[in-house]
Amino acid sequence: MSSPVPVLLTFLALSACQGHTAALLQTSTLLKESIRLLSDPEMKVSCDKMNVTTIFAGNKKVGDMEVLCKATTVILEGHSCHKNLKGLYINLVKLVQMKSAVHKAPCPVAAGNTTSLHHFLEDLKRVLQRLVKDYSI
Repeated sequence: MSSPVPVLLTFLALSACQGHTAALLQTSTLLKESIRLLSDPEMKVSCDKMNVTTIFAGNKKVGDMEVLCKATTVILEGHSCHKNLKGLYINLVKLVQMKSAVHKAPCPVAAGNTTSLHHFLEDLKRVLQRLVKDYSI
């Protein structure tokens, strides 16, 4: 008993669409969960004033995946000060792994200008909100 070719092709097409939809949903979920972690009032901790390298200033041609990859490095440096940073780090690593064949988190970050961890996390939250809104990744 063989399946007609059109039925088999339809099944394959639907299966491929479901995989793409599942990947988009997972990306959206990771972005929203990261934003939720950054919005948590408990995120206000004593290490907010800790200096970290700023990755948001300067070259505007840097892609979103490179920014998120570099953000993993900065968060890894400060994750010992708060448990939510560990979850944020894991989410960003998963996003970079899913969406980029070029970048492998954590990415190297050149020494340069610094900002407080508090301001860094606010800037990261804005980037993530833009990505959710634009679906640019």
